[in-house]
Amino acid sequence: MTVRPPFVDAHLHLWDRGRLRYPWLDEPANAPIAATYGIADYRREAAAWNVVGAVHVDAGAHPDDGEQETIWLDDVAAADGLPSAIVARVALDDPDVARKLAFHADYTRVRGIRHLVNWDHDPARCAYPRDLTRDDTWRRGYALLAQHGLSFDFHGFPPQLSGLAEVAAQHPDVPLIVNHLALPRLADQLDTWRAGVIALATMPHVAIKLSGAGFIAAPFDPGQFGDIVHEVIERFGTKRVMVASNFPTDRMFATMDATLSAYETLLARYSDDERRDLWGRNANMIYRLGLTL
Repeated sequence: MTVRPPFVDAHLHLWDRGRLRYPWLDEPANAPIAATYGIADYRREAAAWNVVGAVHVDAGAHPDDGEQETIWLDDVAAADGLPSAIVARVALDDPDVARKLAFHADYTRVRGIRHLVNWDHDPARCAYPRDLTRDDTWRRGYALLAQHGLSFDFHGFPPQLSGLAEVAAQHPDVPLIVNHLALPRLADQLDTWRAGVIALATMPHVAIKLSGAGFIAAPFDPGQFGDIVHEVIERFGTKRVMVASNFPTDRMFATMDATLSAYETLLARYSDDERRDLWGRNANMIYRLGLTL
């Protein structure tokens, strides 16, 4: 039996519906994943995958609950050992951004910030009416991350990648991690996605997560997103790509075992050493976890 490499899950979510507010989970479409999801639930689903570390990424709590989310997660980690690190939510265009960044940075497990900034030419896909990657106020907030040694996790759409690349080029002192393969839309945005990925991949402080594939090809079908996975690895190399479950969100598309097995099959072409990087060592390095892998 093949021994799986140590897995540092670079992107998971926990939520406690009795403690924090999560407006997006109240939407009927999200009912299958809306129940409280704790660290014991995650460990049960990931039991077969040799998890040795994990990075919790902002789970869409109400903006006013962002600080309470970090406090709660820090308590969970102190009791359980996971998550190993926290990526907290702060809106970078918030007038109070400086204070909020300082608050989160005061927690040693906080390694970075995510501000979900989805914008597209299709208004139905937008979290904001404008592309914040091109907003001066937002860019000033982004620049503050370096003062606290914080990275930035980007969740957005292909039309935003050119603006993101401009920001990344201006701030090489802020590690940038692109979520979910940069969410290509295969039907009509693949050229835009590819141009953005190529631009971002030229910068050594930019990394990308192999996750969220169900958003690319639903129903979940590795035959549809396999070429995307291999292209991303070709562009970024095997030192700047991280496997991540994105659970429980990705259970909307497939089970944990089916999701990670699909990635495992797609990564079988790489060497043992490269797979160890992709499954764990890259996340350990990029999120500065200090694990021995």
